Amino acid sequence: MLRLLPLLAAASLALAGPRDVAARVNPFIGTGNLGHTHPGATVPFGMVQPGPDTRLKGWGSCGGYVKTDRVIFGFSQTHLSGVGIPDYGDILLLPATGPVKWRTGYLGTSEDAPGFDGAGYGSHFDPRSEAAAPGSYAVTLTDYDVRAELTATRRVAFHRYTFTKAQGAHVLLDLSHHDTLLGHGLHVVDDHTIAGFRRSKAWAKDQPVFFVATFDHPFRADFGGGSDRVALHFALKAGEAVKAKVALSAVDEAGARRNLDAELPGWDFEGTRAAARAAWNRELGKVEVAGGTREQLTLFYTALYHAFLQPNTFQDVDGRYLGRDLKVHRAQGWTQHTVFSLWDTYRAAHPLYTLLQPERDLDFIRTFLAQYRDGGRLPVWELWANETDCMIGYHAIPVIVDAWMKGIRGFDPERALEAMKHSAEENVRGLAAYREHGYIPADAEPESVSKTLEYAYDDWCIARFAKAIGHEADAAEYTRRAQAWQHLMDAQGFFHPRANGMWLEPFNLNAVTFHFTEATPWQYAFAAPQAMSAFVARLGGPEALDRHLDGLFAASSAIEGWEEEDVTGLVGQYAHGNEPSHHIAYLYAFAGKPWKTQARVRELMASMYADRPDGLAGNEDCGQMSAWYVFSALGFYPVAPGRPEYVIGSPLFPEVKLHLPGGRTFTIHARHTDARDPYVQSARLNGRAWTQARLAHADLLRGGVLDFEMGPRPSRWGATPLTDDSAGDPVVPAPTAAGEALFQGRTALTFEAAPGAVLHVTSDGSDPKAAPAWTPGALELDRDATLRFRSHRGDAWSPEVQTRVQRLPDFPTLKLESPLHPAFRARGPLSLIDGRHGTTDFRAGDWVGVFGQDLRATLDLGAVKEVHEATLGCLQDPYTWTYLPEAVRVELSEDGTTWRAAGSADTPGELKRYGPHLHDGKTLTHTYAVPLAGRARYIRVVAVSLRTIPKGSWREGSPCFLCADELSVH
Repeated sequence: MLRLLPLLAAASLALAGPRDVAARVNPFIGTGNLGHTHPGATVPFGMVQPGPDTRLKGWGSCGGYVKTDRVIFGFSQTHLSGVGIPDYGDILLLPATGPVKWRTGYLGTSEDAPGFDGAGYGSHFDPRSEAAAPGSYAVTLTDYDVRAELTATRRVAFHRYTFTKAQGAHVLLDLSHHDTLLGHGLHVVDDHTIAGFRRSKAWAKDQPVFFVATFDHPFRADFGGGSDRVALHFALKAGEAVKAKVALSAVDEAGARRNLDAELPGWDFEGTRAAARAAWNRELGKVEVAGGTREQLTLFYTALYHAFLQPNTFQDVDGRYLGRDLKVHRAQGWTQHTVFSLWDTYRAAHPLYTLLQPERDLDFIRTFLAQYRDGGRLPVWELWANETDCMIGYHAIPVIVDAWMKGIRGFDPERALEAMKHSAEENVRGLAAYREHGYIPADAEPESVSKTLEYAYDDWCIARFAKAIGHEADAAEYTRRAQAWQHLMDAQGFFHPRANGMWLEPFNLNAVTFHFTEATPWQYAFAAPQAMSAFVARLGGPEALDRHLDGLFAASSAIEGWEEEDVTGLVGQYAHGNEPSHHIAYLYAFAGKPWKTQARVRELMASMYADRPDGLAGNEDCGQMSAWYVFSALGFYPVAPGRPEYVIGSPLFPEVKLHLPGGRTFTIHARHTDARDPYVQSARLNGRAWTQARLAHADLLRGGVLDFEMGPRPSRWGATPLTDDSAGDPVVPAPTAAGEALFQGRTALTFEAAPGAVLHVTSDGSDPKAAPAWTPGALELDRDATLRFRSHRGDAWSPEVQTRVQRLPDFPTLKLESPLHPAFRARGPLSLIDGRHGTTDFRAGDWVGVFGQDLRATLDLGAVKEVHEATLGCLQDPYTWTYLPEAVRVELSEDGTTWRAAGSADTPGELKRYGPHLHDGKTLTHTYAVPLAGRARYIRVVAVSLRTIPKGSWREGSPCFLCADELSVH
């Protein structure tokens, strides 16, 4: 290795100039605002990412670094890039001088300017001293006069600290840094080496990290701060440098030692840094760009860099890795990886890997199957062998299927299908309700609409895979399940939550509620990219799709409902800062209007990305935001991974060469009359006229040349609407009921079936299939009943739907003076007095809730009566930003005009203990009992809301919910 390093350094230097594409990368893009990226040193898909830690708490700490911060608390060895929940930050090192400061100097949780008290460890830094490039990072710690430089191999971090002042020179090593410590160990191996482990709990609930750290100077160890930290003192001269190598393993200390010996046996810092840069040049050089502005080139290669940061290597050099069962296994024939943000990355990042990193993408799939073997499940959002179950869907499946459909083999398809079906048949995250009803009702599971749509996509992928490998019965079953989106599509063309057989109303297209995942209904309005022909037919044809898309981009950008950090980068209601919107601009091609795609994609590339720290419109999300840019700049995008083709957009650069496996090259030429021309005038593939706005993956892999003529005005190129193979799906959408299901006196219900479908309804519990066809009109009821109904076209039947109606006594009546939030409407205001008490499961549909205000309700008992007690049940569920009220107050009146205070009940102090994080705190219910004395007809109950999330939470100050059920007077 020592002999190879100078050769690698020479190879890196030889790449200087046009071939040194790493010089185009700006690692600080995304480190401000919402991007949550990290500028530390790493190699492509490496295990370690040594770099600065400036932000230790709050949402801004997800990447560990925010560009506007001015204090560095040290350099930890692991960092996540662009995620939305904090973790990592393992094994902190801080070079310092003077007296040892054992505790961190971090103060507070401010998102804008985290405090620093100066009495703890950490140092100010001048941002002008920072230098970051692929494979390296450097900064000067001004409080200590230390120049810190970092680089890395795949599993080993390499630090070099130059001490301008030598007095009191030491390196502090802190294992308790960043998140909750579950266990740790530190021991001095010799006067150059220290080793140990930490087990921590944050997003990953049990994250073991073993390490060996060795220094090129002898040290004296001081454990004066406790067993979880040590100060290593060095006898230095002014200007002398100390080098440190820190090798990691998730398996054991011996594994970390072997990683160190194999990857970095020597002390050549410059050679290691050059080798890291050379590694980046090899990967980034797979795409060769000519032309474009300086900013466009920086954005493109930085996007490619961000896409290649992860998934991360997760095995030792001997093949051992920590399995999902937290036991040690050995990879034979593949490299195990971790950090799979699949809800994000299945859309564009993994399709990009199939094109530019097919061997690694195969490793990712083998990792999935190993996780299924070791832990019993395909990953959802896996992090350091922990399944976080973050986000929704079972999106390892489209990654596997997309690769298979693109010719990537090397894994057992039978085992893969078994694993896919296992994910689809679990009884978690609403899947039981999904299978029972054909969709997820809103009163069965939160995020019901988004989950239904994402499951339908994944089931479509299973069906395609099953058919491809000859499992026809499975293909038929999952094709049926993949129609689930049809049951939630309303007459206006939106995916609409439904409960108790009814559409939930009011339905606000601009509101964030828990029926959707990080989105408004507008942003999920096009979430059937796998079935565009069927979707367009339901809308009313290509012109209807065109109007629907225009409506999205022209809508007001106002977001209602609760605050959602991920809904960013808005153009109308299109939200480029979050993944559900990413395919939408390309759908104009299915309306026969590809020129609208071309203009919109160019607008998004220009407005949502910039060469500055706040240059990403949303979280990087482990490469997805960047993969969108890479594909869009190339001129095409994978609208439906699992179908091996791309929709053509608007190529950004005059020439791009894709250097593909097997030595093939695919070249994209875009001849412009002006560099700003977004519109395709004509296209030729290998000299042949190309008239459709789509491109097959196989055409890319064969190599060749795709020529575009671009112009300043739209043309009719590609004007034939794109179609797919979904038009003939024999599905009958589930019918709906409308009316008051909870009532006093009488209620009238109506029913609606899909056009051309025959409806059958029963109210006596019998099978609607045996009932005669329903005659349109209202069904009037004055009793409790369960209505069963379904519809059919020929032999094809819809799922059965049930609506339960309940009659309440005529008194008391309820007047609710506070507007209910759409997320907490239960069965309407009368749910407060329906005799059903809400449980800790907010999804059961019993809770009514208000947002950022008090809940005020008045009961009319029908006559003046003696009253003894009023009770009100309330919910606390920090996951949904729901907190108990400060107090419940009661007033009485005999005539509804003159009121008198009757009493109150405060929230017990022990229930007011809230944690610093959004999801901290216990989910519970509490019943407030207010003693009453006297006579009254009217009882006014006021639950006094906290109005905002309590102090101490990183979301403090944002509005919160107050939810109530059941209100009664005795």
